[in-house]
Amino acid sequence: MNKLNYALILLIVPVVLSVSKVHEYYVSVTSVEYAKDQQTIQIISQIFIDDFEQALRMRYDENLLLAGENEMESVNSLMERYLKAKLKLWVNGEEVQFQFLGKEYKEDIVYCYLEIADVSYIDSITMSNKILLDIFDTQQNIARFKISDKNKSFLMVRENAECMLNFD
Repeated sequence: MNKLNYALILLIVPVVLSVSKVHEYYVSVTSVEYAKDQQTIQIISQIFIDDFEQALRMRYDENLLLAGENEMESVNSLMERYLKAKLKLWVNGEEVQFQFLGKEYKEDIVYCYLEIADVSYIDSITMSNKILLDIFDTQQNIARFKISDKNKSFLMVRENAECMLNFD
């Protein structure tokens, strides 16, 4: 092997290795559970930190960092703003608003805790989940519902980002 080929390999290998560290799939999981005794809908959205950071940077602040010592004080409000724009719910045909309770970082995922109060019963629930769909072409959002004795999951993509569950 001549020196030119050897030099090219030395240059190309680090580039290939660095690209392989980027995850190959883009997915979020949003779990929705109805706490009948508390009359609340409890929601947990799990999103890859680096993907969420990219979305927040593109929309609000290019210098934003998540999960670091220098995290800006405004991160929670920016997360809430983004989620309220991308995640919509309707209970019994009426749009409902969630409250952003907070977030937690575990490994490479941010867990966003949301709650909808004063829900006395559920005949139907509809979700529109467009989290990161405008950022990544292959983004998939999984919605898991646990309401009464029903457990149901849906896969949402850019072409179909809504699901509905009836209980009548």
